[in-house]
Formats: sequence, structure tokens, C-alpha cells
Amino acid sequence: MFNRIKEDIACVFERDPAAQSVFEVITTYPGFHAVLIHRLSHFFWLAGFRWLARFIAHLGRWLTGIEIHPGAVIGRRFFIDHGMGVVIGETAVIGDDCTLYHGVTLGGTSWDKGKRHPTLHNGVVVGAGAKVLGPIDIGENARIGSNSVVLKPVPADATVVGIPGHIVDPKSKAAAERDKIAYKMGFHAYGATTDMPDPIAYAINHMLDHIHDMDKQIETLKKALNDAGIKYAESPISKLDGCEIEDSYE
Repeated sequence: MFNRIKEDIACVFERDPAAQSVFEVITTYPGFHAVLIHRLSHFFWLAGFRWLARFIAHLGRWLTGIEIHPGAVIGRRFFIDHGMGVVIGETAVIGDDCTLYHGVTLGGTSWDKGKRHPTLHNGVVVGAGAKVLGPIDIGENARIGSNSVVLKPVPADATVVGIPGHIVDPKSKAAAERDKIAYKMGFHAYGATTDMPDPIAYAINHMLDHIHDMDKQIETLKKALNDAGIKYAESPISKLDGCEIEDSYE
């Protein structure tokens, strides 16, 4: 039991550079408190004292702002950063070395009994505000971007973003560079990087690329007309001086 607690404290220092001391973690980290309370409530849940387990979990929710059903199965070195608004359902299963940020929901999509919440395998990072819903598997070391809504299984080592969640192409140059940085750091803070795409940015970037190609074609046509001695009236248009078109994800 004490070894598990020591592991829970140590993983905070590995994943939160703001942690200053063991005393600070023990006294001021709601994610650490929530995990301790859950381990107690889960013990009583398995022992058959269901009401007591639920009451302990209810107290934990009141104290930390983190709601973990006592039936949820949680592995070793589980870290909840900030934590406010995290909800983990009854049949959720979380592997070792997983990280959740605030506002995450591991929820169900059905009122039927049985397995209805997600399973997170080892090393999964779920970014702030993300919703992972249904009895789906999230593969080892997968990353769920902030505010994503994931309704389908995610393979190991994949990165998912958007609503609904979609996998970022691991073959793209940008994704490869992002993975290189991620491995160097150990994990992505909030399950995302600053250049992670969203559907709106994706669409705008492609529109800008299209406009850029059209501008080049118009310049070619203008040159051909001038070479042919054809005069035309040119209306002034605004220029995009100083604007940079960022690389989009193919």
C-alpha cells in the first residue's frame, strides 16, 4: 500500500514541473487526493459494501471536484493534473502510467448494464476537456487532444483530435516531427501540441493554399497576355503582405 502511495507521489514530479515538494503534493494536489480516496472506495466496492463505497466516492467528489465511480479499475502511477470536472464511470478501466487533465470525461453512451465505459491502456494521455465515450479501447501510449470527442477505438501510439475525433496521419511530415518532440519530452502536455490541427484551421489552411496557387496562375496568365500584346484593365486588389501560410496536414 505504501509503495503504491510512493509511486503516486513520484509520478506527480515526473509529469508536473510545478511540483515543489512531497509535502506540497500530499497537502495540495486534488488529483493525488482523488486517487487515494478512490483506492479506498474501490476496496469497499469489491468487498460488497456498495453504499459505503459510493459515499466515500461522494466525499471525494466534494473535496476534490473529481468524480470517480468506486467500480472503476485504475492502474499504477495514475496522474490527474488540476482535476476539476474529471468524471470516470463505473466500468472504466485505466492502465498504468496514464494521465488525465481537467474536464476529462470517461463516460458511457448507453443505459444498459455491463461494460459501457472506455478502457485506457498503459501510457495514455487525455487532454483537457476531452470526452472518451462508450466501451472502446484506447491503445497504449495514445494521445487524445484537448476538447476532442472520441467515440471509436484508438490504436496504440496514435494521436486523436477534433469533434468527432480523428487520427492524425502518422505518415505526415508534421506528425513525424511532433512525435519526435513528444518522445523527447516524454509526453504532450494536455495531450496536444501548439501545432495540432483542428477542423477549422485545416479548412482555412487549405483555402489559403488554394488562393496562393490561384495567384501564381493569374500571374502566369498576365505574363502570357503581355507577351501576346493584349492589354487589359487591372483593378487594384488588397495584398496579403506579412501573412504567412502555415503548412497544413495532408
